[in-house]
Amino acid sequence: MKAIRRFTVRTVLPEPLRPLEELVLNLRWSWHHETLDLFRAVDPELWEAVRHDPVKLLGEVSPDRLAALAADRKFLRRLRHDAEDLRDYLTAPRWYQSLADAPAAIAYFSPEYGITAALPQYSGGLGILAGDHLKTASDMGVPIVGVGLLYRHGYFSQSLSREGWQLEHYPPIDPNGLPLTPLREPGGSPVRVTINLPEGRHLNAQVWVAQVGRVPLLLLDSDVEDNDPAARDVTDRLYGGGTDHRLLQEMLLGVGGVRAIRAYCRITGHPAPEVFHTNEGHAGFLGFERIRELIAEAGLSFDEALEAIRAGTVFTTHTPVPAGIDRFPRELIHKYFGGDVEAAGVPVDQVLGLGAETYEDGDRTVFNMAVMGMRLAQRVNGVSELHGRVSQEMFGGLWGGFDLDEVPIGFITNGVHADTWVAREMLDLVARSARGGWAGAEALPEGEIWRVRRVLRDRLVRDARRRLRESWRQRGAAEAELTWVDDALDPDVLTIGFARRVPSYKRLTLMLRDPERLRALLLDPERPVQILIAGKAHPADEGGKRLIQEIVRFADREGVRHRIVFLPDYDMALGQMLVQGCDVWMNNPLRPLEACGTSGMKAALNGGLNLSIRDGWWDEWYDGQNGWAIPSADGLGDADRRDTLEAAALYELIEDHVSVMFYDRDSSGLPRRWLEMVKHTLASLGPKVVSTRMLRDYTETLYAPAGRAARVMAADSYAGARALAEWKQRVAKSWPGVVVDHVETSGAESPEVGARLTVQALVQLGDLSPDDAAVEVAYGRVDESDTLVEPVYRELVDVETTENGRRRYVGEVPLDRTGAFGYSVRVVPRNPLLASRTELGLVALPSAPHGMTTGDLR
Repeated sequence: MKAIRRFTVRTVLPEPLRPLEELVLNLRWSWHHETLDLFRAVDPELWEAVRHDPVKLLGEVSPDRLAALAADRKFLRRLRHDAEDLRDYLTAPRWYQSLADAPAAIAYFSPEYGITAALPQYSGGLGILAGDHLKTASDMGVPIVGVGLLYRHGYFSQSLSREGWQLEHYPPIDPNGLPLTPLREPGGSPVRVTINLPEGRHLNAQVWVAQVGRVPLLLLDSDVEDNDPAARDVTDRLYGGGTDHRLLQEMLLGVGGVRAIRAYCRITGHPAPEVFHTNEGHAGFLGFERIRELIAEAGLSFDEALEAIRAGTVFTTHTPVPAGIDRFPRELIHKYFGGDVEAAGVPVDQVLGLGAETYEDGDRTVFNMAVMGMRLAQRVNGVSELHGRVSQEMFGGLWGGFDLDEVPIGFITNGVHADTWVAREMLDLVARSARGGWAGAEALPEGEIWRVRRVLRDRLVRDARRRLRESWRQRGAAEAELTWVDDALDPDVLTIGFARRVPSYKRLTLMLRDPERLRALLLDPERPVQILIAGKAHPADEGGKRLIQEIVRFADREGVRHRIVFLPDYDMALGQMLVQGCDVWMNNPLRPLEACGTSGMKAALNGGLNLSIRDGWWDEWYDGQNGWAIPSADGLGDADRRDTLEAAALYELIEDHVSVMFYDRDSSGLPRRWLEMVKHTLASLGPKVVSTRMLRDYTETLYAPAGRAARVMAADSYAGARALAEWKQRVAKSWPGVVVDHVETSGAESPEVGARLTVQALVQLGDLSPDDAAVEVAYGRVDESDTLVEPVYRELVDVETTENGRRRYVGEVPLDRTGAFGYSVRVVPRNPLLASRTELGLVALPSAPHGMTTGDLR
């Protein structure tokens, strides 16, 4: 008989052990090795049985063991020390506290968070990045408040059928059995946030708090009795359900998330956020809630409130393909934001306009969440240099008239939280032997590196055998059939890891392009290779499931199953084991469809080497000595031919370079050339791939400027927002009257390098004043079509008004390079409150024949 309700009964700890609960409820333990050691000491066997989950540990430890610990003076001393260390960590000033004029608080919204396997609220890279972002903010003292949803069934647990088909399971999650506490009003009642729905319905949610070190993470949960059955199920599964379901999740995350923050700050006294960071478009509706607040509380118009909230909003896009963006039918947005639920001052037509694909090739029937996110944020970034360029191409139509390199989408390359992902042995080795941390890794003793790598490889092999045995038993194998598992994999064999989500563009099965060649690599008598594979396909992705089945069927073959394994249920715990134990991290996506990809960063910090297509972060930081770049045929139109060529290059690299270097040992048994690459990898990549670098970049280039801009907008009862909104409306209305009438130059007919060219332009500004617009000359190298390549811009000087009302602008162009050279003139809006002159998407260019003049410099 099944239970009609599931709940968790928490342990009542003896008084001397009460600090254990304090330690358990702060997720700092997930990256603090000393606290993990303390939990292990509670009951070592039980600690392994509960898979290092301290909440489960305290729920299952026997009363006799607790009584013994309460009388164990040595354990109590450790407990007091760790509790005091946590309190010091939470209160001591850190890097952020040394900054002047930094935002008082930053709100960070994400649909998923990968903090620890014990809090299964993530599916892949977006969530893992969000978790690392919060942990790093805690370590650096950055005052972030995280906001997300609490999914009662998480993403899903994965197993395999006998035939190798992915099976999904959704184990129920009881918040009381997780390291969470409910947010309560001062009187003790749980906090509720409410969103009005059509036809008089309401979506209510309670708020749970996960304490991530110094950072509170607010998780909204719709499974409350106030809701009807449909509303209760809104937060049932991560990325589950149909279109309406997804929209309701994103409304709860954005609108409900802002309301949850307001309640949290009111109750706890936490500073109100000055900056709001939207991690991908799922939380974009937070902008509408903030607009509604300002209209209701400050008496602003919609346009004025929009300017006020844009100034303090940061939007990060993680998606390199249009298909990866949430797009909703416009009539669905009208249903949930118009009619009887339309907020005062927030007309649904304005809402629809912000998500409209108004650019060329845009679909006028959909509401695009990423487009809305960009229109609601004054600062937008991708997550690697290459992804920043790809995003400029994807969304450049929003700033039509400007060259792609001027589209105001920057980039901050992702990083990883070292204390979470790097093995303790490697962290200790770097701390002990590398003066200056990662940058000093060239000084690490090679013998010590090799010893640590052998320890981590052995640990991975033992864990993989355990997981392999469990998987085969779940698939119906008898114990007598599994004796081979004891000898599967080998801690002394070159170990390659491949683990990620399984959409088609990541090409899980590229390694199977030539099965016999792969088999020969695995079974090479002198230089064998073993490959460990993990990954989940989305439950609705039948193609991804077929790819998993294909790789599983190959790995099931008796002749190779000891050298290649698929490990189901890829989660953070398995990910940590893989990035720590593998010698090589393989990644072969279709370029340029990997926005960043951070698993290879984690492997690099553990002394692994990357073998990857030059995509995402690897395109940016591969230097020829820190791993291997798989040649890409991304210009080839034939996809089948492309896969064949890139697979052949992959096989050749493994056979002729990777395995040769790994097995080339000196008289002491050390692969010297391999270890030189490892040391160079640690020294060259270590300072770059860590999330402290990433968060410093976010703080200095996005958060701090956004905070300053938000204050300017809000000063004097939002005078700045009112003025900017009025100015934008006036400029947009008057812009058709802005014309570049004439451009001329003076100087030598055949100029030589080092000369200067005087440029004059006659411009009509219509109803605008010279303060409203800047006239610029663009100049530099030109290609065969006379297009300026990476032009330089210089503002011309307003010198006079001509008799017919045109204004004359003059300036000089330095001719500082030889070869094909060209120039043009343009007019762009100018206002000190803009983040960039491209912000409005308005530009006036000269008409032919004065569009651009080119020539050759001697």
